[in-house]
Amino acid sequence: MAYKKTAALLLMTALAVTSAGCGKQAVDSAAKPVQEAAPVQKTQNQAPVIVAPLTGLPVDAEITDRVVMVMINNHSKARPQSGLDQADVVYEMLEEGLITRFMAFYQSKSPEVVGPVRSIRPYNIEIGQGFDAILSHAGGSVAALSIIRDGGYADMDEIYAYPKAYWRDKSRKAPHNLYTSIEKLRKGAEEKGYRLGGEVPVFRFRKESDSVQGEPGTKIKIQYSKRNTAGYEYDPDTKQYKRFTAGKPHMDKETGKQLTATNVLVIASQHRTLDSEGRLEIDTMGPGEGYLFQRGQALKITWERKDGAIRAYQNGVEMPLYPGTTWVNVVPTTPTLADHLTFE
Repeated sequence: MAYKKTAALLLMTALAVTSAGCGKQAVDSAAKPVQEAAPVQKTQNQAPVIVAPLTGLPVDAEITDRVVMVMINNHSKARPQSGLDQADVVYEMLEEGLITRFMAFYQSKSPEVVGPVRSIRPYNIEIGQGFDAILSHAGGSVAALSIIRDGGYADMDEIYAYPKAYWRDKSRKAPHNLYTSIEKLRKGAEEKGYRLGGEVPVFRFRKESDSVQGEPGTKIKIQYSKRNTAGYEYDPDTKQYKRFTAGKPHMDKETGKQLTATNVLVIASQHRTLDSEGRLEIDTMGPGEGYLFQRGQALKITWERKDGAIRAYQNGVEMPLYPGTTWVNVVPTTPTLADHLTFE
């Protein structure tokens, strides 16, 4: 798999062919390789169907917008959050204090309220860079801010870069009350002269009618730490995994509905504590072990971050995703994966 240049999709749609061009396109600090156009599904005797690059779901027109990544708080006082239900992809990783934060990636949808927004760490930047994303956050560790300052990223830091894209919700107490919107972030990115189009990781997608064979995986429990647990329960009627946090349904504040995921990837990654504050170094490259949960089945996989994204493999072959949202849960390797993940 490789990056696809979304701008090429318009040409593909107009010509109804499946060729693509190669070349170079600059990012904010350095050039990245340009690959083929965004995914197109084609059925017999029908025109190609345009799909969203990160979800594989049909869309009315090609998506050329650059991906936006928002750092979202998962402290108990920050729940329920807003806008996670409209993210194409969500990564959940530990921060100091052994609580998690979310990296929510937006391209096909633009929620009006997203948050609460919190600070960023170097491993968040690494993953965000893989998506060529505009980075939304409120400050960060010294190491993270140094990386952003020296790397020429499309930075929308609320503290140091563009506070106009953010507001405080007076019904909550700081620091759990900072919010943004994807529209405000895109407008700010334009004002700051950042590229508005970008490159995205390209994923393989299954047909909706495809079946998978694995172990039973309808109930998932993830133990990040004693302070933080997550879970998913498969609903065969909707073919979605319902999200739980701290043993309770994980709801969206704006809609009042429970969060869901089509694909759930749980991977074990090396974590190292750096200082007395508990700041972490987390391996985002792999390889490592994990499980991919789809359609109530648990598939034993290995993982690596290739071509911008963490991907699941079996016998060296990338595992395709079902069209829909994907949640990636990153847990420590120690003591073992089994100490952090149970399912039935």
